[in-house]
Amino acid sequence: MAELAADDGDYDVCTEVVVVGAGAAGLVAALAAAHRGLDVIVVERDAVPKGSTSLSAGLIPAPGTRYQRAAGISDSVELFAGDVLRKAGNEPDADTVRRLAGTIGPAIEWLDDQFDLPFSVVDNFSYPGHSALRMHGLPTRSGSELMDRLRTAAENSNIEIVTGCAAEALICRGRSVTGIVAKRGDGRREKIGSGAVVLASNGYGGNRELVRRHIPEIADALYFGHPGNMGDAIQWGEALGAATRHLSGYQGHGSVAHPHGILITWATITEGGFQVDLDGRRFFDESKGYSEAAASVAAARDGVAWTIFDRRISAIAAQFEDFRTAEKLGAIIRSDSVEDLASKARLPEGPLVATFADVDTAKRAGAIDRFGRNWANVARLEAPYCAVKVTGALFHTQGGLVVDDKARVVDARGEPFPNLYAVGGAAAGVSGSTASGYLSGNGLLTAVGYGFIAGRSVLAERHGGGAHRD
Repeated sequence: MAELAADDGDYDVCTEVVVVGAGAAGLVAALAAAHRGLDVIVVERDAVPKGSTSLSAGLIPAPGTRYQRAAGISDSVELFAGDVLRKAGNEPDADTVRRLAGTIGPAIEWLDDQFDLPFSVVDNFSYPGHSALRMHGLPTRSGSELMDRLRTAAENSNIEIVTGCAAEALICRGRSVTGIVAKRGDGRREKIGSGAVVLASNGYGGNRELVRRHIPEIADALYFGHPGNMGDAIQWGEALGAATRHLSGYQGHGSVAHPHGILITWATITEGGFQVDLDGRRFFDESKGYSEAAASVAAARDGVAWTIFDRRISAIAAQFEDFRTAEKLGAIIRSDSVEDLASKARLPEGPLVATFADVDTAKRAGAIDRFGRNWANVARLEAPYCAVKVTGALFHTQGGLVVDDKARVVDARGEPFPNLYAVGGAAAGVSGSTASGYLSGNGLLTAVGYGFIAGRSVLAERHGGGAHRD
């Protein structure tokens, strides 16, 4: 349980910055602070830093980057911010969205220049809601590679990452947060004094009680996030009187291979695929996005669906390490005919054949179907066909602590706590109050964007009274 502790001035160790959580948000914040000469300690409850990032495709949306320019892609901060706001129904604060949109490109270029993270833009398919090709990833297109490279960068920067160590309490003196109480794996507790505390412990997706309270529609679905995301940052913030926003917002995904538990890229849908239930029939508009699809798939019979695509789409999806892993494990089935595909998937042949025919007719006509999906200019499927059984899942929550332009946590009046920061899923995101507001990549946008902002902002605060390590 997240708690607050009074500051008695007695610390086991002191530093200038302590970061709670060694996911992408925490490590980027640590790297940005350390690069400016600050002494940083990162505490991480896991034995190896992975976080929710390692479960993702590791793709970061960013506009106007040199990678886009090299690929001949035209984009801008204004265009990206407009896409984010449009997807979320203009619920998020527009200034916050523009700030993140303007920060994220320089942040990933900085990571490349300073720490040799070789980003490139995904330029062979579009993500729903994005009006430009702006997803940036590392060579394997995997979150695990992103985490490995960030961890290596931190180690090479002499940042101390204390693993197997969970933050239990924030140490406070009035409105000031002066450190944390951390519990090591052997049960020992340490008091770490710090001039600034950065909360990078993500949201509350692993806390079933909070999920049921705030987003009951997805409470019974598979949780595909990090089990350590228990909402500590939100609980600490609320105890301090911090403001929260959009706690019902979340990112879901309607395409996690079942029972393999492997993320299947939504390119299987955007490139012309579709989903059917166990009766072989489509049941919603898949083009709205993979986040919205989570609840629809979870509500289907047995909480599963089949994603249907073809060899061409499979070749596109194969650029992702997760998809290649799913292939190796036999999660992807293939067939030269719809009838044989139905047999292999144990789906009723008649309805599946009819569904294929309906989709093909809509594609040839460029029609909008009864679910509202527009099939204009969408490629027809051609044999051999592919299918994968999937379930809907909750990935991470999008609501959190309200922060200012320096990523400092603020109270209900908008006044910042001078030395408390929140980044990534600990901070209120830019997806609004529902799953439908999530634009692809919003999670890593706030993780890397806020991490970069916080790490660079801490420098301006350091002379306000930071404790130094003994």
